[in-house]
Amino acid sequence: MAVELHAKGAEFARGLIQQARFDLVGDWASNQPTPQDGDAYIAEHGFEKYGNWFLGVNMDADPNTKERYEFPIGNFKEIFRSGVIAAEQRAGQYGHEKIKKAAHELLEMMPK
Repeated sequence: MAVELHAKGAEFARGLIQQARFDLVGDWASNQPTPQDGDAYIAEHGFEKYGNWFLGVNMDADPNTKERYEFPIGNFKEIFRSGVIAAEQRAGQYGHEKIKKAAHELLEMMPK
């Protein structure tokens, strides 16, 4: 599986942080979007915009599937500090250093 940094997702997240569209205290486990939330978002916005909410892209997956995107960081409304932390940790576990670095940079942009 060829998972790479999704540069558009990282740029989108930076923009959300600059717009103060983030949650610093919410628990990611209880705020992650459901598969149904993802389906609804895709139906309204398409797969490319769906992908903006992820820091990883699986280059081996079909571009028109949810499997294309990995390392979610938001709920289609705002990004979550706890989601970015989870992405950074998982990326480190699986050796995706560029994704880990991007997540770390996003965390540095957010207030503590």
